[in-house]
Amino acid sequence: MKIKIILFAFGLTALISCNKQKAWELSSPNAEIKASILLDEAGNVSYTLFRMAFDSMMEVIKKSPLGIDREDQTFSKSLEFQSISNVEKIEDGYLLTSGKKLQCSNTCNQVVLTFKNENSVKIEIICRAYNDGFAFRYNFPDKDSKIHTIKKEHTGFSVGSGQAWMLKYDKATEWSPAYEVDYTNGVPIGTSAPDVEGWSFPALFKTNTSWILLSEAGLDGSYCASHLEKEAPNGLYSIRLSEQGDGLGTGKAFPESTLPWSTPWRVVILGTLPGDIVKSTLITDLAEPSKIEDVSWIKAGNSSWSWWSDPESPKNFISLKKFVDFSKEMNWAYSLVDANWDLMKGGTVEELIEYANKSGVGIWLWYNSGGSHNKVTEGPRDILSDPVKRKEEFKRIAALGVKGIKVDFFQSDKQNIIQLYMDILQDAAENKIMVNFHGCTLPRGWSRTYPNLMSLEAAKGAENYMFSKDFPQYAPIHNCILPFTRNVVGPMDYTPVAFTEHNHPHLTTWGHEAALSIVFESGVSHFADKPEAFKKLPKELFEMFKNVPAAWDDVKVLKANPGKDVVIARQKDFMWYIGGINGENSEKELEINLSGMCQDGEQLIIVCDGDEKTKLSVEKIASTQKTVKIKLLPYGGFVIFNEKILAIKK
Repeated sequence: MKIKIILFAFGLTALISCNKQKAWELSSPNAEIKASILLDEAGNVSYTLFRMAFDSMMEVIKKSPLGIDREDQTFSKSLEFQSISNVEKIEDGYLLTSGKKLQCSNTCNQVVLTFKNENSVKIEIICRAYNDGFAFRYNFPDKDSKIHTIKKEHTGFSVGSGQAWMLKYDKATEWSPAYEVDYTNGVPIGTSAPDVEGWSFPALFKTNTSWILLSEAGLDGSYCASHLEKEAPNGLYSIRLSEQGDGLGTGKAFPESTLPWSTPWRVVILGTLPGDIVKSTLITDLAEPSKIEDVSWIKAGNSSWSWWSDPESPKNFISLKKFVDFSKEMNWAYSLVDANWDLMKGGTVEELIEYANKSGVGIWLWYNSGGSHNKVTEGPRDILSDPVKRKEEFKRIAALGVKGIKVDFFQSDKQNIIQLYMDILQDAAENKIMVNFHGCTLPRGWSRTYPNLMSLEAAKGAENYMFSKDFPQYAPIHNCILPFTRNVVGPMDYTPVAFTEHNHPHLTTWGHEAALSIVFESGVSHFADKPEAFKKLPKELFEMFKNVPAAWDDVKVLKANPGKDVVIARQKDFMWYIGGINGENSEKELEINLSGMCQDGEQLIIVCDGDEKTKLSVEKIASTQKTVKIKLLPYGGFVIFNEKILAIKK
């Protein structure tokens, strides 16, 4: 990895300018995005964001407030400008172990503006302009061993008018917050959230000039996770800190720390098309570099999962062996043993791990994160919340050969729980254990800092076919929103591919379900259904599932209509996989551009909807065919892949 940093002296570059009105400008490396930071006569700091659209610089974020208050100092008014740094061009190449794109580049222009408040106490606003967005954070540069507390963050995002795709923030319950609710589907910008807790990140907007995604990155144990206030007057969305009720009331809602102290990055991702948002790696670009030197043991991969089709299976040794055998047959790297494996009968978990090891299948084990922050009884619990027990348990299971852990039921965005995430990741890494979080918060770039983090839930996924009678009706729309929102900011363990009817039968076709293996990205994909369901598939699709990757080299968005339809192409080792889904209750014909998807003389296989929901059609086409028209049933879908994939032997 090479890191190159170039400094430009202030006054020798056009990237920053200052005028008598105390305004400063920062442009992206390609000069197509520009941020203007303003200080008015009353000492209030704000920013405006512009991007190149229709051959001119257009305002995409209107004048929006900046500022933050501690319990001892106010930094939201009466500020006085002190200094501005040189412009720093950052070119930081990095590799991920899983994700939409493994080779990434953190390339931006950065400047630091320093102000002082009425008490002459300093605050820095660190700004970064990227070719696909803008980010900023606050920093308190003074040194002080006293604990300080944030009381209010005044940051806002004035996105104007248009449409919004947003997720309401959960009320605190036994099972939430967990980001497991339905997204709105193109409601007017400025629509009030249904509850006082407000809106969640990430939030997607379409205006007359741009697509905009708001989120945060660079969060660590020194701050809580944030979201957005209930009201957005005239399209002005404001930061809201964590809720007092989270985690059964345990922990503090307001973040606290000694000094110096930096907040997380506030992130605005911008694009002309919704596909531009999907491709962005800005969230990991802004994260801290990897804390793990040797990542050779970290392997993205697919997994069988017994719980969705048989919730009692984690307590049954024989049932679990069947899914280990299925992983071996499918060339899948892993098999997940879910909740209550500590009550297993017919054999022990140690015997199951030994059996899997001999089969070349890695075992993942489920754990309850609690702790006093949840009262969910599923076990094992009260281990990972205790530092001593956690370290002992990780050492024990690593010695047995366990490859990963699924940790569930966090129910809080407070600072103490964010620190728990960090501690679990660190201790797991020391024992070469991969991690998947469920019942959890959003990813905020952690896959870069801790490459052993392979996935997180934080989405309403396939398990809801068991629990929610309303889920099947909205799932097709929801599935067509997630690629442009939740999955943009990091890996998503939706647990896709569910052909079998469950408690609440789905409306999606088998083609739609198959496509989710490509449309959604996760460093470990837990395919939900049982072996018998996969074995009913056409042989070409069955073989594709043996080889579909869990980490990717590149991504293209071929069709992008949030809430309506999406077609995504993902590349691995010079071969492309295409997945498309229909979110609407009407038949469609989509024309797909296949240029560059395979070499001359090769063939592509199309598996798409047949005559009814549970039927599939298989077709082969030559590489010379540059476009293809595919008919989709209502809530339908399809996959396209290179015939060479079927010959891959792992």
